[in-house]
Amino acid sequence: MTAESPELPLAAAFPDADRAQWQRLVEGVLRKSGVAEATGAAAEDPLATDLQDGIRVRPLYTAEDGTAALGHPGFPPFVRAGRPEGTTVAGWDVRQRHVHTDPQRANESVLADLENGVTSVWLTVGDGGVPVAGLEQALQGVYLDLAAVVLDAGADFAAAAEELLRLYTASGAPLREAAGCLGADPLGLLARTGDDAKLRLQLESAARMAARCATDAPGVRALAVDALPYHEAGGSAAEELGTSLATGVAYLRQLTGSGLGIDDACRQLEFRYAATADQFLTIAKLRAARRLWARVAEVCGASPAASAQRQHAVTSTVMMTRRDPWVNMLRTTVAGLSAGVGGADAVTVLPFDAALGLPDAFARRIARNTQSVLLEESHLSKVIDPAGGSWYVESLTDELARAAWAWFQEVEGAGGQAAALRSGMIAGRLADTWERRSEDLAHRREPVTGVSEFPHLAEPPVEREPAPAPIGGGLPRVRRDDAFERLRSRSDAQLAASGARPKVFLAALGPVATHTARVAFAANLFQAGGIETVAGPAPVDAGSVAEAFAASGARIACLCASDSVYGEQAAAVAAALKSAGALRVFSAGRPDERREAYERAGVDSFVFADCDAVGVLTSALDVMEVAW
Repeated sequence: MTAESPELPLAAAFPDADRAQWQRLVEGVLRKSGVAEATGAAAEDPLATDLQDGIRVRPLYTAEDGTAALGHPGFPPFVRAGRPEGTTVAGWDVRQRHVHTDPQRANESVLADLENGVTSVWLTVGDGGVPVAGLEQALQGVYLDLAAVVLDAGADFAAAAEELLRLYTASGAPLREAAGCLGADPLGLLARTGDDAKLRLQLESAARMAARCATDAPGVRALAVDALPYHEAGGSAAEELGTSLATGVAYLRQLTGSGLGIDDACRQLEFRYAATADQFLTIAKLRAARRLWARVAEVCGASPAASAQRQHAVTSTVMMTRRDPWVNMLRTTVAGLSAGVGGADAVTVLPFDAALGLPDAFARRIARNTQSVLLEESHLSKVIDPAGGSWYVESLTDELARAAWAWFQEVEGAGGQAAALRSGMIAGRLADTWERRSEDLAHRREPVTGVSEFPHLAEPPVEREPAPAPIGGGLPRVRRDDAFERLRSRSDAQLAASGARPKVFLAALGPVATHTARVAFAANLFQAGGIETVAGPAPVDAGSVAEAFAASGARIACLCASDSVYGEQAAAVAAALKSAGALRVFSAGRPDERREAYERAGVDSFVFADCDAVGVLTSALDVMEVAW
């Protein structure tokens, strides 16, 4: 089309499609798939996905799902970005964490990171980290006027803060130009430890630090509102947001009650959230967090300029696996991307081996280069709020914000964050959420690649130097792989004791085309529990299965065939396996009307998509351990 030619109305030749037409097409697909017949809006239900917090993701979003005006980047309600320019000028802050207890080793890793793309340092100090007295050595050679330092000092936050401020002054750089966060978080410490004996004194100390920073070092924030304890205890996205709001409000009360103005009080807080491999949920969570905090700040009387939430996103430890840890590189890449797209001011990508102990130099290099690729090669920071305007993202942001606000109101109604922690209200709520999620994990409705799906039993374990034990005593720390990790550990113990893993014999019946899918399914399932699969000559039948089973060295067996072949052979083959000494016989596939006949013949259990995989695998290992 040239400048002189009229615009070609290409779309005019096609009639507008509406939602009803799309739904009719969906109806046709569902009928062919054997799904119960549904019409109109009900046809969308089988394609919807239920998330935590009562949120349901629909298969299609249109302009009808749009939300209210979101404002502009850098202006209330800050959904689109905390600053007008977003991260387009210099990118987000690449912040890496260091947990060495030896100041010299911590210094080596800090300098290596800063020399290779990292822009700020997140340092564990005190119990479980560098001693406060070793902070100077850990930061030796760091240009404190260029690289921001963030402390995570637990109960030692006051002493660590004093030491860092002394180092700022000793460096000769103007204290007013310093940047970072002193990391005081008394309520986060209460959540981690369950110990509130010194809470009042800690809050008062944090308030004094905030007043000093507001006066002498406005670029340094005194308090961290760390929502990671709630995420790491199994909380949902809305619960993570709601508890962070309640914590932030408690700190505002303390700071303003100590004489700090509301604007200065808001500027003393940095919020920390988890970024997961659920890309859209992470994006929506960070956007919703800014919207919610802007509302809190507005109600408290803060000016718009002080109402933007400062965000630090950290890739989730809950999603990190100990088996096949290389897959964690993919998880943290998606999480880091989501944090950047969601508008986080600072992003920490944890090394892929962080769940195994102290990360090595290779793992730290991959972690920082992940962000370098996102920033320098993918140019993610060059667009402000790239997900903004998506009807799905805007709808998810709105639903998440409403769910989080409701939870925040519950916590406030219970007396505030400290009271809700003391009473066990928060712990109980998070435990209930994790119990429901654990069911999804056990049934593999939420798959964990490399663990509950596509495990690799023969892969050599990745060994790392043990990391310092994290502080405990309060909320638990959970991981998605916990249940399967326990199963794999039982298999490892058997391997160490006998030189062989527990085995299951896969009895493939009928032609290859009829048993291949279920053989693959069964192998995937049993290997997730550390049970090695042995496939005999295929196919087997009632006459040959006993010999094949005996040669396999297995103690249990699983039938694999199509439903029609099961009808012809399953009962006889199951009986033959029991006669050959099989301690338990499984059948791959959902049981049908012939279930009782199969069970009478010797089938003990049925395994199928959405079955309780953890329960099945636990019972299988139990049977074999008794036989050992």
